[in-house]
Amino acid sequence: MKRPKLKKASKRMTCHKRYKIQKKVREHHRKLRKEAKKRGHKKPRKDPGIPNSAPFKEALLREAELRKQQLEELKQQQKLDRQKEQEKKRKCEATLDVEPSVKEEFGQPKAKKAKLAKQNPKKLYCQELKKVIEASDVVLEVLDARDPLGCRCPQVEKAIVQGGQKRLVLVLNKSDLVPKENLENWVNYLKKELPTVVFRASTNLKDKKKIPKVRRNIPFKSEICVGKECLWKLLRDFQEIYGKAIQVGVIGFPNVGKSSLINCLKQEQICNVGVSMGLTRSMQVVSLDKQITIIDSPCFIVSPFNSPAALALRSPASIEVLRPVEAASAILSQADTRQVVLKFTVPDFKNSSEFFTLLAQRRGLHQKGGIPNVEGAAKLLWSQWTGGSLGYYCHPPPSWTLSPHFNENIVTDMKLGLNLEELEKNNAHSIQAIRGPHLGSSILFQSSGLTNGITEEEDIVEELPKQKERTQEEREDLEDINNDQESVEEAEGNSSIMSPAKEAWADEQSAQSYALDRISEEEDDAYNFSTDYV
Repeated sequence: MKRPKLKKASKRMTCHKRYKIQKKVREHHRKLRKEAKKRGHKKPRKDPGIPNSAPFKEALLREAELRKQQLEELKQQQKLDRQKEQEKKRKCEATLDVEPSVKEEFGQPKAKKAKLAKQNPKKLYCQELKKVIEASDVVLEVLDARDPLGCRCPQVEKAIVQGGQKRLVLVLNKSDLVPKENLENWVNYLKKELPTVVFRASTNLKDKKKIPKVRRNIPFKSEICVGKECLWKLLRDFQEIYGKAIQVGVIGFPNVGKSSLINCLKQEQICNVGVSMGLTRSMQVVSLDKQITIIDSPCFIVSPFNSPAALALRSPASIEVLRPVEAASAILSQADTRQVVLKFTVPDFKNSSEFFTLLAQRRGLHQKGGIPNVEGAAKLLWSQWTGGSLGYYCHPPPSWTLSPHFNENIVTDMKLGLNLEELEKNNAHSIQAIRGPHLGSSILFQSSGLTNGITEEEDIVEELPKQKERTQEEREDLEDINNDQESVEEAEGNSSIMSPAKEAWADEQSAQSYALDRISEEEDDAYNFSTDYV
């Protein structure tokens, strides 16, 4: 059967509409003519030239012609100079953008380069981290002072200890977000094992690329770097111990402030910093002076066998696909409920979903129809908890025990040749200089302990995207059903309906939770099957 041709839309219109358009066009043209008349029509003045009666007319004309040629030559020369400068800039940018890992690949075939480009980012992170550890004489492990134990990775520390005569130092960054008493307790706990430095990175740094603006007001205390002199003194001591120029590697989990620490030591914004996690993708070498070179590194890769709270806090958003409600619920389960209520100024809540609903109403996060945006509230809590604005703290363990990957000889070697008394005095001075929050205004958080990481590329398991998308869609559908049922239960609670309806809803909710468990089991089976097959 022949397919009928589709007719084009007709351009016909009513006379009323056509006349109206023509009238508007006439009015517009009239307005333009009126404005042009007000401005006046200025004709360009014509050069009258040199009159014939003027003496030395030919000499003046020759002089004018010569001047015109000189101007043209000067313009041509300036154009060539600009082109040369642009070429130099392009070459400099190209050499700066080429990283050490990319430089090694120049001799490789195109197929291998394409394979590396398609490689899992987690594996690239592991490769870059290994390069930093191997190239470093001293390693600074940056910890978030709000949860120092949760920012330590035993696998990476073990690799540093086994890598030869390397020194490991703990740096407590973001120390202005915890109470002073808690900070002192953590310093006393950590210094028994490794040299510890109290640090607070500055946010008020000059960017090389931007023109600095003159600021007449005095900066706040929070914008001043604290602990920089102490860290410089420690690095000088290490340089004297080694008796040569040293390389210092900076490592840590995402969003602990590795790049900010380097910027503070250099007093310039050399490394990229930001709120988003996992900004540093490869090692970056920065020369502090002739004797000390510092190396920035990408973040640790978190093992999937950690607790949900550790995965939510230590997984970079650019690598891990995190569900905000689940991540925020895991964080909320380990925080003190009363202090969370006071901090976010919400009423008492029974579970995490009720808290997210109250927080969305409090912050004005609504969807169409005035429904509270629960996912938006969960993202808000997660971003504040992983960022550098929310103050919370963890208590150190009541009794000190040596980490399983260390022994007494290693601890002694790490502190050998250092002036520990001077380091302790400098830390005490830094703690006094920091203006930290009070215990009442901070949230008590229960730490999950040491966070396991992945150092070997073979331990990274490839994910199944299709299976993951399917299970995620099913879970979202079931969560929507549960949310609808919760709203129905609230309506029934307000009305005079008795317990039988509630019992039926509870049975249905248990069936939905059972379905969720079955989906997670199917996902695990699919992962096991894929790894066995490979």
